[in-house]
Amino acid sequence: MTPLTRRETACTLLDGQRIAAEIRAEVATEVAQLVGQGGRRPGLAVLIVGADPASRVYVGAKTRACDKAGMIGRTIELEATVSEAELEAQIDRFNDDDTVDGILIQLPLPAGLGNRRLLERIDPAKDVDGFHPYNIGQLWLGEPGFEPATPSGVIELLRRYDIALAGKHAVIVGRSAIVGKPMAGLLLRHHCTVSICHSRTRDLAEICRQADILVAAVGRTAFLGPDHVKPGAVVIDVGMNRITDPAEVERLYPGDRKRRATLARRGEVLVGDIDFTRVSAIASAITPVPRGVGPLTVAMLLVNTLRASRLRQGLK
Repeated sequence: MTPLTRRETACTLLDGQRIAAEIRAEVATEVAQLVGQGGRRPGLAVLIVGADPASRVYVGAKTRACDKAGMIGRTIELEATVSEAELEAQIDRFNDDDTVDGILIQLPLPAGLGNRRLLERIDPAKDVDGFHPYNIGQLWLGEPGFEPATPSGVIELLRRYDIALAGKHAVIVGRSAIVGKPMAGLLLRHHCTVSICHSRTRDLAEICRQADILVAAVGRTAFLGPDHVKPGAVVIDVGMNRITDPAEVERLYPGDRKRRATLARRGEVLVGDIDFTRVSAIASAITPVPRGVGPLTVAMLLVNTLRASRLRQGLK
């Protein structure tokens, strides 16, 4: 194999936070226009079960984004001991509420609650997370529907950086229903040749090195390194992992004072599924963690909620 060397041209940092801010501003403008034309403010209802700290942070970010965009964000917090029947009843109330355009169940749910059954109970017209079987089917049929926010955010990021997709070989590492599988469907829709890799894939590095576009969504810290990346590839890191070991931070980000300071202040550093320091030396473009894919998820949730509201109000 030819040794991997640093590219002569600098790697482009795909700033998801900047793109997400652009999208949120566009949504806010469209919401103001909608209301100015006599329409109703879009409404998003979020169900959160239990006291998981990370889930509460995510839900807070979503409801604040709604408020800033001029939407109505509602959060219903339920105890971890809630029954599935009570959850179903709450979903039914949201389904019947004409002021609610989007319904979101914050995952993961506590053990014993049926994720799939509850997601299927949401009205597909309000399924702004894109997890209902109807919307999943529409995605794979190439028909209109709601697409999961994270994969659609990746597509929007690539589009706004003028990264061509048609004819490219995209390799996705990870086959989750939330990211990996819908990501494959969207890339196929944009005329990529798509390979999906997972825990039982043989010769993973060899397959990854064929990618013009490499998407990592496996949930393992710095799992993919330079041996997995073709020089000049576009690398999308969907991973969000936390490390607390100073030696590990130094190994992954040698000499990085900012991350050392973050570790000292917060007790942890966010890391993706890509070995960022070493892969950015050979990639043509890469998303950082944080400030990469994460902010786009919330932005695209707003896009879906606005679209749901327009459709439900009979507007284009």
